[in-house]
Amino acid sequence: MSFFSFGQSAEIDVVLNDAETRKKAEHKTEDGKKDKYFLFYDGETVSGKVNVTLKNPGKRLEHQGIKIEFVGQIELYYDRGNHHEFVSLVKDLARPGEITQSQTFDFEFTHVEKPYESYTGQNVKLRYFLRATVIRRLNDISKEMDIVVHTLSTYPELNSSIKMEVGIEDCLHIEFEYNKSKYHLKDVIVGKIYFLLVRIKIKHMEIDIIKRETTGTGPSVYHENDTIAKYEIMDGAPVRGESIPIRLFLAGYDLTPTMRDINKKFSVRYYLNLVLIDEEERRYFKQQEITLWRKGDVVRKSMSHQAAIASQRFEGSAASESALEQAAREESG
Repeated sequence: MSFFSFGQSAEIDVVLNDAETRKKAEHKTEDGKKDKYFLFYDGETVSGKVNVTLKNPGKRLEHQGIKIEFVGQIELYYDRGNHHEFVSLVKDLARPGEITQSQTFDFEFTHVEKPYESYTGQNVKLRYFLRATVIRRLNDISKEMDIVVHTLSTYPELNSSIKMEVGIEDCLHIEFEYNKSKYHLKDVIVGKIYFLLVRIKIKHMEIDIIKRETTGTGPSVYHENDTIAKYEIMDGAPVRGESIPIRLFLAGYDLTPTMRDINKKFSVRYYLNLVLIDEEERRYFKQQEITLWRKGDVVRKSMSHQAAIASQRFEGSAASESALEQAAREESG
């Protein structure tokens, strides 16, 4: 906990009530570094204290009111002047007046809706923060405190396998199969590749995980592709009838859940890209979208109902109903 100084009159600080026990999560900042922030889920209450400390005790501080806000906003890097707020809650802590000694104000935002996951990408940032403000005539005194939100999902009821073919007429015919199309962030992609016809000399084969970030709408749409992982399947020439197994562990990679049309501002999608390179350096590839989701089964019991609420946002899955029933049983038990 550190104080942050603003001008000569006072310092302001925000402290969460459960700061000693609340879990922290690593989150990437704009400059690519990772910092730890307090972790919240959809539906959880956010409460704490705002400390206003006078730098010169005894000298009064006039103000036009003291408030705290809980904000969820999206910032597009090519449009930095505009912040798109999708959550904006305000609590007034003090009416206009004056402070003659340091004071502490309690605040509570109950069962706050946090519909989207925190995200920092190449062209967009989605963040949640608390902002405490002492309103003054000339220059406000304020302090922001970022938090991180994770969205939890239940296991998707429909999770069909992926079967695809790659072919060049009379030269190459490959079938590949992945065990499912939706994976949680600690999952393992299991698959198999069958070589049905091989008349070109393949020297290298790999699977890439590609993250595609899409921002904007209409004519001003930006796509950023980022290769998150490369998994070498084989190095050398396969023969007809050969099959190669695939096991790709996701836990070691920097992945987020799939995000589709978040607040009509951006999307983040993931693709498996099968790449073949022949001896003449020609590249053949086949791309298939997969869905990534954050597993929500290892959650504190008291949070199980809130996690179930969050699960309702997973593609409208009917699985959320059973999650709510399970949460209700846990709480009554």
